[in-house]
Amino acid sequence: MNSAVSRTWSAVLFDLDGTIIDSGPGILEALVKTFEHLGLPVPSTEDLMSFIGPPLKTSFETYAGFSPEKAAEAVAIYRNDYRGDGGLKAPVFPGILGLLESLHDAGIPLGLATSKPEDQAIKILEAHNLIHFFTVISGASDEGGRLSKADVVAHATSELSRLGVDTNSVVLVGDRVHDVEGAAEHGIPTIIVEWGYGSPPEAHGAIATVYSADRLRELLLGN
Repeated sequence: MNSAVSRTWSAVLFDLDGTIIDSGPGILEALVKTFEHLGLPVPSTEDLMSFIGPPLKTSFETYAGFSPEKAAEAVAIYRNDYRGDGGLKAPVFPGILGLLESLHDAGIPLGLATSKPEDQAIKILEAHNLIHFFTVISGASDEGGRLSKADVVAHATSELSRLGVDTNSVVLVGDRVHDVEGAAEHGIPTIIVEWGYGSPPEAHGAIATVYSADRLRELLLGN
């Protein structure tokens, strides 16, 4: 096993959508309603899948060609629809609960680093009874100036450091290329999960790709 992968990690950051919860169906439904509300043709399901993971405003600009102003309007419409129970009913991926329990029992500090609004991420973790596993929760925040994945990762590691956690050997677990790139801006390696919403090429730059929670546990705990 590659020593860069099997090393001992001082803390682990997790993405949320496509990594911990299968939020795809709820997100797609809200996206469809957003395009319908705007009176625009609804992209195919395959195209809409690209929206899941990156900051939503970026997705509207990149994949729908919206101007920054139009993208901001679309985000507001989307959030108004998704805020009801979006993510609250999304199932946790198989094996994730046991993995979080193992990491928690091993004393490894965990942080959430998600492009979802932070308050929404907290509600989702509370709804699934997962919030107690996480030392810090870092999500997107317009007020806090956290718009990119790199911003979210920086805030998560800063909060861990503030709480006395060693952040010299942190790894991020995610499913999309923006996870890899956002973590890399801070010198943090990424492990990509295959059960998420990314495509194989998006794992380029990650130190490993895993197909199951058991395999991920091996890489994070070394056993």
